[in-house]
Amino acid sequence: MYKIAVIPGDGIGPEVTREALKVCQAAGQVEGFKFETTEFDWGGERYKKTGETLPDSGLEELRSFDAIYLGAIGHPDVKTGILEQGILLKIRFGLDQYINLRPVKLYPGVDTPLKDKGPEEIDFVVVRENTESLYVGIGGNFKKGTPDEVAIQEMIATRKGVERCVRYAFEYTRKRNREKKLTLCDKSNVLTYAHDLWQRVFYEVAKEYSDITTDHAHVDALCMWMVKNPEWFDVVVTENMFGDIVTDLGAMIQGGMGIAAGANLNPEGVSMFEPIHGSAPKYTGKNVINPLAAIASAGLMLETLGEEKAGLRIDKAIAKALGEKHIPNLSAGSGKSTTEIGDLISKFVTEIEI
Repeated sequence: MYKIAVIPGDGIGPEVTREALKVCQAAGQVEGFKFETTEFDWGGERYKKTGETLPDSGLEELRSFDAIYLGAIGHPDVKTGILEQGILLKIRFGLDQYINLRPVKLYPGVDTPLKDKGPEEIDFVVVRENTESLYVGIGGNFKKGTPDEVAIQEMIATRKGVERCVRYAFEYTRKRNREKKLTLCDKSNVLTYAHDLWQRVFYEVAKEYSDITTDHAHVDALCMWMVKNPEWFDVVVTENMFGDIVTDLGAMIQGGMGIAAGANLNPEGVSMFEPIHGSAPKYTGKNVINPLAAIASAGLMLETLGEEKAGLRIDKAIAKALGEKHIPNLSAGSGKSTTEIGDLISKFVTEIEI
């Protein structure tokens, strides 16, 4: 029995969350596990009523769960940044979720903007450091609002933070067991202090993983090669800011935000799982949005909890639904309702042979 904290959030969040949990339940029935959920109303509507994002007791409450599932954050009546910093970043930093894991996988039947590329060429994972770099928020303004204003934002990289991320990436590459190739993405030719640390740590740790092939690419080159030759990559490890950028590029080459799943991991603590897309307020309550990114994120959650067969069932069910065109496309105009897609994936989850 797993205890799951559920934060449906804003906009379409509650709708896609409902379908993701429905699919998890179907997987549990086949694989012999159960879960109980506790829902938290943290999001835009609560903020509008109370002025509160995440209550002071929130982090301690979340520590008692096996995992956290998040639907979407973002409200049209709340200034951008308030909910993201007050909920998402507060949870990531407060629970030390130091790994952001982003599979970049093109499913069969899904269009990619890359010419002559298919599922065989687009299947890699980005491991993003999730608690350091420019996102720490160290800096400030001097003479703000005047012609002489100075703004400073400092990039932070610690030996501990870099090494634990790099080690996770090597272990993940070994476990993934595909090409067993790990690429370091940085900008060490310009960011000569922080990214020199990344390079030194990466190659020191690499000596302990003789079975893993190592590679290096500056972030601008990585973005070019992701578009031209995505098949070159197996696992990519990078720092926080660059990871934020390249994972959105990855989402586009795998077909769009509607299929992009994500995980914020603390391998020694409580992890949080969420689709990459936003809250899409214009679709709220219409039951038309595609929930596959949310469902795939739930699959990551089950895999991380140790239910690897259940996670694989969900992945294969999504591939079957898209590859056989049961779901024509990933748009809100696919002709399938949010509920129908959830029902379809649940059905396939129970039928798939592992």
